[in-house]
Amino acid sequence: MVQYSTARLDASFAALSDATRRGVLEQLESGDASVTELAETFRMTLTGMKKHIGVLEQAGLVTTEKVGRVRTCRLGLRGLGEEAAWIDARRKIWSARFDALDDVVEALIRKENIDGSENG
Repeated sequence: MVQYSTARLDASFAALSDATRRGVLEQLESGDASVTELAETFRMTLTGMKKHIGVLEQAGLVTTEKVGRVRTCRLGLRGLGEEAAWIDARRKIWSARFDALDDVVEALIRKENIDGSENG
C-alpha cells in the first residue's frame, strides 16, 4: 500500500476546505497575482487574504515572492498528486464495496423472483 504523509495531506485538505482558498488556486492557474489583486478579486481585506495565502503556502500549494512593496503569489511546484492518489485509493475501495452490494441486491431479487414464481 502506498504511504502518504499525514501532515502533508492534513495541510492540503485543510487548505482546500475553504472556498476562498480554492478560488485563489483557480485564479492563480491563469497567472501570478499580487496579494492586493487577490484581496480585491475576493472582496476581502488585505489581512484576510494574507491569512488565506499563509495557509496555502504552509500546504505548499502557493509560493510568494516580495519585490519592493508587492508580494506576488504563484502556484506551488508540488501540485496535488499525492492528494489525488489518496482520493483515488478511497474511490476504488468504495467502488468495490458498492459493486459487492449490487451483487447482493441482484441475488436477493433473483431469489425473490424464483420464490415468487414457485409459490404463485
